[in-house]
Amino acid sequence: MHRRNLVALAALAATAFASPLALAQAKEIRIAHVYSKTGPLEAYGKQTAVGFNMGLDYATGGTMMVAGKKLVVLEKDDQGKPDLGKSLLAAAYSDDKADIAVGPTSSGVALAMLPVAEEYKKILLVEPAVADSITGDKWNKYIFRTGRNSSQDAISNAVALDKPGVTIATLAQDYAFGRDGVSAFKAAIKKAKLVHEEYLPANTTDFTAGAQRLIDKLRNIPGRKVIFIIWAGAGNPFKIADLDLKRYGIEIATGGNILPAMASYKNFPGMEGAAYYYFGIPKNPVNEAMVSRHYKQFKAPPDFFTAGGFSAAMAVVTALKKSNGDASANTLIRTMEGMSFDTPKGKMTFRKEDHQAMQSMYHFKIKVDPAFAWGVPELVHEIKPEEMAIPIKNKR
Repeated sequence: MHRRNLVALAALAATAFASPLALAQAKEIRIAHVYSKTGPLEAYGKQTAVGFNMGLDYATGGTMMVAGKKLVVLEKDDQGKPDLGKSLLAAAYSDDKADIAVGPTSSGVALAMLPVAEEYKKILLVEPAVADSITGDKWNKYIFRTGRNSSQDAISNAVALDKPGVTIATLAQDYAFGRDGVSAFKAAIKKAKLVHEEYLPANTTDFTAGAQRLIDKLRNIPGRKVIFIIWAGAGNPFKIADLDLKRYGIEIATGGNILPAMASYKNFPGMEGAAYYYFGIPKNPVNEAMVSRHYKQFKAPPDFFTAGGFSAAMAVVTALKKSNGDASANTLIRTMEGMSFDTPKGKMTFRKEDHQAMQSMYHFKIKVDPAFAWGVPELVHEIKPEEMAIPIKNKR
């Protein structure tokens, strides 16, 4: 028998005896979603998951198919624990044969996961972890991020607060999210004066001691005085207002947040800041579709992190359509670098240098509306990507 025929027969035999799992995987694109289903950031994680699944459905026209391949989402709960997130991602890439991973919720977990993506040479699309170092000094070429970074948060908030004669102190959580946020905010401030940084444990419930230190730093300074708060998850740092900050002429400022957290904003009409998203602000077809679907399914508007999950899904499907269903890392890197895609916030573009999504932010002022249980962020100005000089902090 000719050698050519033997080779052909061997190939046929291999196909005949291939496992059903292997054959199924050839027709699938497997996406691991590693996020905080439970833990301190559970509320954020659940919103991201809702948005991601809703976004995949929208982007594929309800088919969950791209280029003839079925999109399969594998959900993993990292519980907000870095070591667990790291091991879950490794298992997803190796055991579950995930082609792409999305997540996580916590910056601490994300930093633990970055080397795993590099080790397995597979894409990790970061959403919504915020720390600058994710696309900065801890970055590698397999990392993309649709979520905003600390610099985008900080520079957009500086637009609202960085004015001559303003004195600022910061209150933040003592981990990567808080410290990177303050570092970026401090770098963005050019006209105002920053006099104190207060860091408290992420699980703080009693803010009295920290608030007193902030008051002591600001109380005798003339002019406008602001405490800028960077906080995520449990605990209500706005309780510091109970110490009668008005008596000392001290204001509170902060960025956007999830709707339940913004209930406390009703106590601060006129408060300024900058938000990543609020469902009533962006005017585009993707946001209209997400808002409509969310109201239909949950009888409530989509929230801060719902938009993030939806954006991640739009990025994944856009990339896979462009690559004709090729989910290999090298193909996706070439496809996604410089790629623009539609999101509920409008168009985003992955910057080639660090794979950070360039995106708009929203300068707001809080309005109290009895129809809403939260302080309503009214748009003052859409801060476009080109208006923010977002630094490139990696070593590429």
